[in-house]
Amino acid sequence: MSEAALAATRPILGVTSSVLGRAWQARLDEAGEQRAMALAQAHGLPDLLARVLASRAIGVESVAGYLAPKLRDLLCDPSTLVDMDKAVARLAQGVKLGEHVALFGDYDVDGACSVALFASYLRDLGCEVSFHIPDRLTEGYGPNVEAVTGLARKGATLLVTLDCGTMSHGPLAEAKRLGLDVIVIDHHLAPETLPPADALVNPNRQDDLSGLTMLCAAGVAFVVLVALNRELRRRNLFSAERPEPDLFAALDLVALATIADVMPLTGLNRALVRQGLAVMKARSRLGLRALADAARLDGEPAPYHLGFLLGPRINAGGRIGDASLGARLLMSRDETEAANMAATLDRLNAERRVIEEQALEAAQAQAQAALSQGDAPVILAHAPDWHPGVVGLVAARLKERHRRPAFAFSVALDGTMTGSGRSIEGADLGRAVAAAVEAGLALKGGGHAMAAGATLRTDGAGAFLDFVSQRLRSAVEAGRARSALMVDALATAAGASPELVATLERAGPFGAGSPEPVVVLGGHILADAAVVGTGHVRARLRSPDGASLSAIAFRAAEEPLGKALLAARGGRLHIAGTLSVDRWGGSERAQMRIVDAAEA
Repeated sequence: MSEAALAATRPILGVTSSVLGRAWQARLDEAGEQRAMALAQAHGLPDLLARVLASRAIGVESVAGYLAPKLRDLLCDPSTLVDMDKAVARLAQGVKLGEHVALFGDYDVDGACSVALFASYLRDLGCEVSFHIPDRLTEGYGPNVEAVTGLARKGATLLVTLDCGTMSHGPLAEAKRLGLDVIVIDHHLAPETLPPADALVNPNRQDDLSGLTMLCAAGVAFVVLVALNRELRRRNLFSAERPEPDLFAALDLVALATIADVMPLTGLNRALVRQGLAVMKARSRLGLRALADAARLDGEPAPYHLGFLLGPRINAGGRIGDASLGARLLMSRDETEAANMAATLDRLNAERRVIEEQALEAAQAQAQAALSQGDAPVILAHAPDWHPGVVGLVAARLKERHRRPAFAFSVALDGTMTGSGRSIEGADLGRAVAAAVEAGLALKGGGHAMAAGATLRTDGAGAFLDFVSQRLRSAVEAGRARSALMVDALATAAGASPELVATLERAGPFGAGSPEPVVVLGGHILADAAVVGTGHVRARLRSPDGASLSAIAFRAAEEPLGKALLAARGGRLHIAGTLSVDRWGGSERAQMRIVDAAEA
């Protein structure tokens, strides 16, 4: 075995079990090291950037397209999606006649962004637009007969469902009975038998071969509008009085939805997010500008900000407040109104955090009890007093803590329980839940690979868990076997500079499917460590040569990582994390987000 291959199999800095129980391994194997060398030589790239690209299997001929992804290169002909031409023909007719179009969206970020995207486009072209986003508690997910009837009474002649509708047989049949034409735009896994609709555009329907399964609903909606724009241009329906909308200006919404819905940042999604972040940087959308100010977002927007600052605040309306608030904020054109709505969402998000922490404490106790009986592949926790709006967040926290799929359910008085699940890479939770529905073990449910929702009979929770566990066992075992922390580079506090961060960011955006590069600082002194904010641990790391670096471990104070950092004040640790730039007072400095630590 070569020296490079041997190095790739050895733990980084000898860490076989960190404070989080993980080994630290080099992300590149021997073949990857050779790819990195070839990339650096062929394109004159910095060594670290070449290593990051090589770890993503980027070939020599693909470097330029990867570093500067363009929509025109990555977006296929929209007509390759099944029913796209039917949907576009009906929408074009609606625009031509100035019809009243009703939009029905989901109550999460993806739904809010999809509704705002479609509503703004159609209103700019003279259509009357109504929209409805269901209340999570009283209506649940997806179209319902009462809401559809209400939209028909308002005079709508066309119903468009966004981020929902693929499973809504009854409500869409009622819409057709009421005389509405129906278009479904969705991305959730589709059953073999589809609901009645004039067009159902969903890259995850079983007969669709477009290859766009990575798109969130807002991404699918954007592709529909690209096709509609083309058709309206062909019909000469644009004029000085009705100019062609600027679809590129809407990419901020697509980027936000893609990140918040944890879609993989590969292929077309990379271009959508990269260009969407550039649009967001201009701060031209009033609602997002107000929300960024309310969230105290400083500097240029990055995927982290979308996923952990903006997304949760938009979601807060759907979780514990007014479900339509997020969509209304995103399409607002009044500065005062936008500021007020953003402040309300910020307040609701703070309330949501308190509710979530209370539920998480009880869920963690249930998870620990279950794991004490054996190495269960899937966790399921439930309680009657958990707010239905936070069960998905609780599931996500359990998944992060125990590195396995997790469900959290809120139990209702009628003997049913409704909740959400979150999964790990490689374990397709959406398909497992869909299979449970088909097997009669869940009343309803569905989703995608990384997240799913379900409604069960309370007395059937055990059978549901057994079924999903059995179906996912091998995938979870394989995923957990790959749970070593993959490290991209060793560095020091002195070498962690804004220039280094800029080099790494050339390979971005980072997120699901394209993880942020992990850097390890070996044997650094924790000059200081303290709890700040809502359970974060802020630290100052000092290298042997005296250079220092500011660092933070988010939501870690009561976790093993945070406790290890606090206990090591004044001592040495190996620290692993991701780097970013802190821009404050006109100056820039690097900072680290700590993801793991180990004894030095």
